[in-house]
Parts: sequence; structure tokens; C-alpha cells
Amino acid sequence: MAHASTTGATVVADKGIELLSATFIFSLIVSLALYAVGGKSREQSSSLKAHVTGNFIHDWWFGVQLNPHFMGVDLKFFFVRAGMMGWLFINLSIFMKSIQAGNGNLSVILYQLFVALYILDYFFYEEFMTSTWDIIAERLGYMLVFGDLVFIPFTFSIQGWWLLKNKVVLSEVAVIANCLVFLVGYCVFRGANKQKHVFKKNPKAHIWGKPPKLVGGKLLVSGYWGVSRHCNYLGDLLLALSFSLPCGTSSPIPYFYPIYLLILLVWRERRDEERCAQKYKEIWAEYCKLVPWRIIPYIY
Repeated sequence: MAHASTTGATVVADKGIELLSATFIFSLIVSLALYAVGGKSREQSSSLKAHVTGNFIHDWWFGVQLNPHFMGVDLKFFFVRAGMMGWLFINLSIFMKSIQAGNGNLSVILYQLFVALYILDYFFYEEFMTSTWDIIAERLGYMLVFGDLVFIPFTFSIQGWWLLKNKVVLSEVAVIANCLVFLVGYCVFRGANKQKHVFKKNPKAHIWGKPPKLVGGKLLVSGYWGVSRHCNYLGDLLLALSFSLPCGTSSPIPYFYPIYLLILLVWRERRDEERCAQKYKEIWAEYCKLVPWRIIPYIY
């Protein structure tokens, strides 16, 4: 009985290639359907209006609608939820395989704990997602569908797979440092996103005990948003680093996630800066003078 139960708990990891293949094919089909249906939309609302350039590759990749729905379900949120849950299920299945292999040491526990807390936190504070770039600016095409359903669950779990095959023994100093990176990253990431979300709902709400300071009556320069223009990205990068640190430093493979995330967020930050410069014009220029750092204070 115990053997059957354990096998059931590891089935997601055991069938990883099959699940990856099926999810990849599904994401292709869904993105093509989104392109075909969205391109015919005559809706004029910002969420459902069709943005068709005539370039198939561009429209299929980036999407043609901001927030398409199917039977009343917001597909953008649905796919993000599916990806985050897939990441959690894969990790838990890998964790059971680690225990089976007698390799459930502190490194494995730290990685699993940090990621599980991050994913559960996402669902607890999902409302804050409504203020993020993905929701307010990114249309739903293959890039997001593939990212949510394939890339997030199957590549963000690389550290778990690596720890399954490689036993890492961390020193006490390394464990403490890893925990500090996670805690600081979480405070910055969650704190910054919460401040922005609360500000959008109530522009007069106090931040760090003081009335919010604004530029042009629109742009927030209080709290974390007075430290850098994309301080939430800094928190996200620190969290990603904390997921890889339990793997030690013997291989670059477990650091794929933070390296990829750094490239993605710098690219996204550049696109966001261009968009904000066009939208806010001289207000944005003034904001950049007050908050000169893009992501990392005194560095970038």
C-alpha cells in the first residue's frame, strides 16, 4: 500500500516528458484559436478589442486581445493559475522522488519551502496581479500561453530536478544567507506590488506612515517606488536567486531561472519605460530625475 501511494505521488515527475509534450501541443492549439477568434472580434472595450497588424507571426506571438474570455472565464488569469499550480505539483512530485531516493536533505527542503511559499503567496494576493504589466499591457498570445503553461512549470522546477541528482550540503552561513535573500526579496516584491495596488485603489492611502508623494498627480514616488522605478522586479530577482542558492555553486544549471528572469525583466522594463514615456511625456521625465534607478539602486 505504501509503495502504491508513493508511486502515485511521483507520477507527475515520472511522466514529465509526456506532460511537457502534451502541454506544448495544447499551448500551440490554444494560441492559434486565440488568434483566429480574437482577430474576428468587433468588441471595442480595451480588454476585447482586436489589435491586428496583419503580420501573422507578430499577432500570433504577442496576441490580438488583451483579456479574452471563454464561457465567462478570464483566460489570462486561468493560464497563469494553471502554470503556477503545475509548478507546485511538479515540485511536490520531485520532492517525493527525493525522499524515495533518500536525498531529502536541508537543501531540498529549503528549495521546496521557498517555492511553495512563493506560489501560495501568489494565490493569496492574486488581486494584486491586476496592477501588473502582464494584465494591463500584455496581450494574450503564444508568448504568454506558452510561458504560463509550459515555461513556468517545466523550467522553473530545474533546481528540483538538479537536487534530485546532486546532493548538496550547505554550511550554516549559507543557509542563513539563503534565508535572508528570500526574506528580503519577498518583502520588496510583495511590499512594492501591494503599495502600487493600494495606490491605484486609493491614491490618498498612506505609504510607510506618510501621505504618498506624487509626480504630476499620477506617478508614485513614495515607499519602494521612490527607491527604483521597477523595484518589484528587484524583489522578484532576489526571490529567483533564493530558489537557486540551495543548489550551491558547483554548476550554472540551477541558476537558469534567475538568469532568464534577469534578461526578461530588463527587456520588459525597457518596453515599459518606452510605453510610459509616450503616455506621461514630461511627467515621466521628471519622475526619472527623482527616481534615477531602473531596478537596482546605485547599480542599474
